[in-house]
Amino acid sequence: MSDNTSLKMDEPNETKEQSLETQQLIVFRQGTEEYGLHIDQIKEVVLTPNITKMPQTPNYVKGVANIRGNIIGIIDLEEKFGIKEATTTDRANKENNYTLVVESDEFKVGILVTEVPNTLSVSSADMEHSINIVHDHNVNSEYIQAIVKLKDRLIILIDIFKVLNEQELETVTSNTVGAG
Repeated sequence: MSDNTSLKMDEPNETKEQSLETQQLIVFRQGTEEYGLHIDQIKEVVLTPNITKMPQTPNYVKGVANIRGNIIGIIDLEEKFGIKEATTTDRANKENNYTLVVESDEFKVGILVTEVPNTLSVSSADMEHSINIVHDHNVNSEYIQAIVKLKDRLIILIDIFKVLNEQELETVTSNTVGAG
């Protein structure tokens, strides 16, 4: 294994094993920032189908859509994160939206994105896991797993399964299965 040294020379505290670990991410834009999800959290990427609005749901829940015969809740992370820009307010009406279909054992939801997401392999050495930023203590920020540092890019790595709390998941998924 000593023949497979990392090309990164500026992080002497990292062991060779840590710098050789790579992770596959799906990278997408929300507002002006880049976000990433582990590739195993994404089932598929589709063109956003027609979204049917649902009554009495949070603003970030855009409604439900039929994706390959499954009715799933569609969420807008820009609204959920409070980073929605004026230029993106009519995003749901644009034709070039994409939806990341996220699936776990408990739920399936779609996340709106404006651009085609990219796949990216990153080294564990490029990930900062101890994130010291100011958070609103009323908001659960455990969904931020790391910040990926790549040259002049910073990518916020999130765990989509922790973005929505249990009550929010019940709201989104109960509307998709028809339970009231």
